[in-house]
Amino acid sequence: MSAPERHVRLFRNGRNQALRIPREFELEGDEAVIRKEGDRLIVEPVRKKRLLDLLDRWEPLDEPFPDVDEDLPGLDEDPLR
Repeated sequence: MSAPERHVRLFRNGRNQALRIPREFELEGDEAVIRKEGDRLIVEPVRKKRLLDLLDRWEPLDEPFPDVDEDLPGLDEDPLR
């Protein structure tokens, strides 16, 4: 099944060429990235960066984490005795 398509008119907005995006093609948010591939324009919404997305892109660490609580008393121990 091919993606829906619709003919739209291009118009000038000052020195820029523009087009109206029909409701069924609206993008989320208020910012987009546009790039040209051959004679096609690709428009993608800018998604807010989220911490999990950032962490997902990081390479895993090869070194072990230090045991930062090794000198602390256990949970069932009274530290004042």
